[in-house]
Amino acid sequence: MSNRNTVERRAIQSAEEILHRQNYVSSIDVLVGMRLLQAVHVQDWRKGKIPYLEKVIQGNLKKISFVMQCFRRWATQKGLKPSKTTYLARTYGPKRDLQWSKSGDPSIESAYQTHYVSSGSS
Repeated sequence: MSNRNTVERRAIQSAEEILHRQNYVSSIDVLVGMRLLQAVHVQDWRKGKIPYLEKVIQGNLKKISFVMQCFRRWATQKGLKPSKTTYLARTYGPKRDLQWSKSGDPSIESAYQTHYVSSGSS
């Protein structure tokens, strides 16, 4: 089995387990479930201590992009409903959006922010 097949299998398995537990899946859920991202880093990012989340995801951008592609394809095939979610920094002062990618490219940011919801959820 190739490394890409292994990564895809892990992404799908992680997403399936999360969907079963909570009826929606986010990119953070999948990355944490695959152990490519530590929960403590997510907390630090949400507190504004990490400038962008990709900085602390284990793996190069090619691998991370592939995981996200597998996750989105799986969600589409499952018929899950995409739901864009705003992530705001939990800091004092004015509210600000958290940044996911080094580039801050709007299409990349949007892909990370999209949760996929089971059609049976309210």
